[in-house]
Amino acid sequence: MATAALRSGSDVLFEWEGKDRHGKIVRGELRAGGQAQVQATLRRQGIVTTKIKKRKMRSGKRIKPRDIAIFTRQLATMMKAGVPLLQSFDIVGRGNPNPSVARLLNDIRADVETGTSLSSAFRKYPLYFNNLYCNLVEAGEAAGILESILDRLATYMEKTEAIKSKIKSALMYPIAVIVVAFVVVSIIMIFVIPAFKEVFSNFGADLPAPTLFTIAISEFFVAHWWWMFPLIFAAVFFFMQAWRRNAKVQLVMDRLLLKLPIFGPLVEKSIVARWTRTLSTMFAAGVPLVESLDSVGGASGNAIYAQATEKIQQEVSTGTSLTTAMTNVNLFPSIVLQMAAIGEESGSLDHMLGKAADFYEAEVDEAVAGLSSLMEPIIIVVLGVIIGGIVVSMYLPIFQLGQVV
Repeated sequence: MATAALRSGSDVLFEWEGKDRHGKIVRGELRAGGQAQVQATLRRQGIVTTKIKKRKMRSGKRIKPRDIAIFTRQLATMMKAGVPLLQSFDIVGRGNPNPSVARLLNDIRADVETGTSLSSAFRKYPLYFNNLYCNLVEAGEAAGILESILDRLATYMEKTEAIKSKIKSALMYPIAVIVVAFVVVSIIMIFVIPAFKEVFSNFGADLPAPTLFTIAISEFFVAHWWWMFPLIFAAVFFFMQAWRRNAKVQLVMDRLLLKLPIFGPLVEKSIVARWTRTLSTMFAAGVPLVESLDSVGGASGNAIYAQATEKIQQEVSTGTSLTTAMTNVNLFPSIVLQMAAIGEESGSLDHMLGKAADFYEAEVDEAVAGLSSLMEPIIIVVLGVIIGGIVVSMYLPIFQLGQVV
């Protein structure tokens, strides 16, 4: 089946049917600006069209890093099987359930078809393909081992996404419980406590201090909920945006994350795993060490380690060994420094860094499992104290009334 793709912003896809030079009926899909363009393109391929139908493509979902990882794995598998690059793009694009990914692959394929290198085509879409990705692909093209590099890159992205997924799963449970607890407490404060307040007003006696405190909080909720909740949501939203886009806020928060008593060690292990995995992948692909460090800092996902990587790169570029430069920033565990030193001495730096990444990825797995088992009783105790405190404070006057009677 013959296909072609044109790089344009149109969402129009043409389905066509025709006969090739041997009279065989063939079908396919083609993105183009009009039916005349479809006919001209297919005519150059020796196909006489008998039917052309225009079809609107769906808008599609947002392209996520996981989509790029899956595409990379599929492309590596196709090329290792001996499928030509352009045909591999056709097969992967048609089989992708997300129309946004299919359009992206069609645009990249169109660039490659016109003679652009694959790495240059990827660099046109920095939102989806970062410098690390493009540098590795460029190294693979230059060395003639593109399929091996894509396979190594796919493995790297799969491991990175797995670490992210594990950390998100560890954080999801406590965050969900905190949100639900906030909603429940708000409902109690706005609707339940005022009903108790009306009952207590008929007692004709002084209320206990915990009850008065709870009622005061309830009155504040009732009087100000209309601006308090939107303000909280807006504050969270703008804080997250500042964390993502402001370098100073990002630096402060990333430093704070590393110092948290429970989550800090987990975050640190995941960062070290990504840092060592990235450098191992880059160095194994034949990228020089100084150039490899360009991509490593950003890939770590932490501003503190990104700054440290810049210092390491400056020292390495002046002739300092990698192990010495890593020691000077005082961020890396001793086991990583020792394995890097062994790797430099034995000439197998990529292998030893990969072993360090394997070790810390296993440490992340254990930390996530331990964190999940630790957070459950802590959350139960905290919720018990909050909800139980509210209940006890509201029933204290009833207990006192029973004692008087």
